[in-house]
Amino acid sequence: MASHKAKERVQAIGQQLDTSSSASETGLPPVHKASPGSSSPRVRGKVVIITGANSLLGIGRATAHQYAESGARAIYICDFQDNYLEAHKRELNTLFPAVEIHTRQFDAAKEAEVKAVVDDAIDRYGRLDVFFANAGVVGKPIIFDRISEDEFMSVLKTNTLSVFLAAKYAAPAMRKTSSEKPQSGGSIIGTASVAGLRSNAGPTPYSASKAAVISLAQSISYQLAGTGVRMNAICPGLTETGMTAPTYEAARARGTIKKIGQLNPLGRGHTPMRLRAWPCSLEATRAAM
Repeated sequence: MASHKAKERVQAIGQQLDTSSSASETGLPPVHKASPGSSSPRVRGKVVIITGANSLLGIGRATAHQYAESGARAIYICDFQDNYLEAHKRELNTLFPAVEIHTRQFDAAKEAEVKAVVDDAIDRYGRLDVFFANAGVVGKPIIFDRISEDEFMSVLKTNTLSVFLAAKYAAPAMRKTSSEKPQSGGSIIGTASVAGLRSNAGPTPYSASKAAVISLAQSISYQLAGTGVRMNAICPGLTETGMTAPTYEAARARGTIKKIGQLNPLGRGHTPMRLRAWPCSLEATRAAM
């Protein structure tokens, strides 16, 4: 019964997404728009931090558009790579001029740098409402006994430690109150994966790191009970992004592209534009329990 209801929720959100697109005025690949954008007070006026936002085809970029479209006050788009961040900022400024966009280049697995971006949000706005910890890498697609200790830990630092650090510094910031934010609350969201739930859905370090993100969300959300701060993990199946481009390219070359989504609940591959509603959904951003 629970599985059936979960599938119904996925389908309902998918039906709300408009698959039409328009050319970006900045020359970037277009981002499909959700129809309609949320005007909920749980989104409007919020301050948002998103890591893993540099990719042209990534979940981070698509989610930034969703928050901007839904009336966020300010959005920090962050990544270790910064070759597209300024272009994303210009695009968002053009499409959503009322939203303040900040770019930050840093390693999401470095404690001082995560603390710095959270501190900046508090210094500028006196509040932090959403931290979408979306930084991630796949690692080498090889059998586990050929993976070195350093390679294994590198994947866990990017995929898991980054989520822990986001929660460590975002949670106390979200508990701060002010005249504009009289109640403690916020939403911390970590990007996990179907690979953290089932076998043969990704390389061993990647799968282990995503399972750990799910566990972090479970344990930290329990400890945050009563604070108004929530933590969730989203578990998308294989999604076509810059990170997974080699997988999709190989499948197209072999003529097996239709098998891409066989492990996904809906039986097809995802796009970031179809997933972007999840972090911005009422379920993810509702602070009070």
